[in-house]
Amino acid sequence: MKILVTGSSGYIGSSFVNHFIDKYNFTKFSLLKNPLNSIDFENIDTVLHCAALVHQKIHHPYKEYVEVNVNYPVLLAKKAKENGAKQFIFISTIAVYGSENRLLKESTVCTPETPYGKSKLEAEKLLQELESDTFRVSIIRPSMVYGKDAPGNMDLLVKLVKKVSFLPFGKIENRRSFVYIGNLCHLMDVLIQKQQRGVFLASDDNSLSTTRLIELISYTLDKKIYLVKVPFFNVLLKMLKPSFHKRLYESLEVDNSFTKKVLGLKNPYDAEAGIRFMISGEDSLNSK
Repeated sequence: MKILVTGSSGYIGSSFVNHFIDKYNFTKFSLLKNPLNSIDFENIDTVLHCAALVHQKIHHPYKEYVEVNVNYPVLLAKKAKENGAKQFIFISTIAVYGSENRLLKESTVCTPETPYGKSKLEAEKLLQELESDTFRVSIIRPSMVYGKDAPGNMDLLVKLVKKVSFLPFGKIENRRSFVYIGNLCHLMDVLIQKQQRGVFLASDDNSLSTTRLIELISYTLDKKIYLVKVPFFNVLLKMLKPSFHKRLYESLEVDNSFTKKVLGLKNPYDAEAGIRFMISGEDSLNSK
């Protein structure tokens, strides 16, 4: 099977290619370096679109999010359909749901708040309008992705645990969902094999509290840490750093039971294994 991958230099795209380099015939394409008209769609069965303009510290106008996250994938999908591709897989985000504290399912009403989330949801709707009996659109909404060399908050948390032995994050009882990169790549592989259309949620089987997550990280690092509950720290952090407080204290839980049922999906890794591979730098693919 021949697969066209956009965003192949990004974390998700490169991880999928590395995981399945011996299984699929990959063609890589950079939207930043080449025009869409230069793509050779000959014998392309599936397009895996991972390229995106994500959350940035530098403010970008919404029209830039629309250009990269909406216009590019929609035009790419149209060209893929015209040239006989059978499937278009779009890596979206759970940011399409917004930040309201609720259990997220595939059918949960989307109320995005950020330019990133809004643009991704707009693209989802336009892509689904392109579906036909011979062209399937598969949308994946991943939880926060973690793993070896993954950028983002999980890496920052690991660095914090390495440096500090006393942390004021004891007895936090929130529930947050994450997805290990190996589980996300497995979901993508299953979607390609089954050519299944629809919206799918990517997440590990069990959600974790912030306290439990830190405990797992420290255990894997073999480092003794002390988690304490500091009076008023929660309130103070919410006042000074509301976005940081939200990630540490509030819940963001995914129920992907429908995805697993429809695809007959079983995650190959639990959270403990995922964190172990993330910290050790070991490639989970070569550890099976």
